Amino acid sequence: MAGSFYRVVCPDCENEQVVFDRAATPVNCVVCGSTLAHPSGGKASFEGEVTETVEAR
Repeated sequence: MAGSFYRVVCPDCENEQVVFDRAATPVNCVVCGSTLAHPSGGKASFEGEVTETVEAR
């Protein structure tokens, strides 16, 4: 099964960013640099709040 994309809110600056749920590297906020997701060998663990699933087209 393919992965999904999630809209994640940065816990520090509240920027919203789309993140792949199976990120292989740490994902940082493009605005403040805070870590949004950590790889965990499968689905990533998210630091920010996941607000919605984004449909890939």
